[in-house]
Amino acid sequence: MARLSDIVIQNPQVTHFADLETLIAQAAQNGLISLEMDVKPDYIDPPRNWAWRLEGTFYRGTSR
Repeated sequence: MARLSDIVIQNPQVTHFADLETLIAQAAQNGLISLEMDVKPDYIDPPRNWAWRLEGTFYRGTSR
């Protein structure tokens, strides 16, 4: 299991929500089994449905 906060902290080069979605998709493809949404991403562009979008990205294993 991974926490969203850990992924964000380990990847300071990610500064936009779309890049975070790509990172989450890669983590899922690399075998990450579960993801805990423990923080709201602190970017300038997270959508209102950010948790739903990241969850969908994680379970699909692909970004939009």
